[in-house]
Amino acid sequence: DGDLKFSLESVKKLKELMDENRHVNPRMVVSMASYSPCDEKSLPEEFQPVCKREDASMIFERLNLAVRNADLCEICANAACAGCF
Repeated sequence: DGDLKFSLESVKKLKELMDENRHVNPRMVVSMASYSPCDEKSLPEEFQPVCKREDASMIFERLNLAVRNADLCEICANAACAGCF
């Protein structure tokens, strides 16, 4: 994401955390606008610097979108890959 680089495995873990939060009972879920993966104890350590940034929620959402498509090969899921789409 921009000049930030993360391992594909960590981004997949981020997606799992974000997806788990979206599938909670709607009456008990906090709005996604106030949800932050930074509050999760199992968030990979390499994301801790992102949590200190003002644009953290946008970065996490873009990373989540990058691995959302199950048909996407691991090479094309890499943000440094150009021309995969």
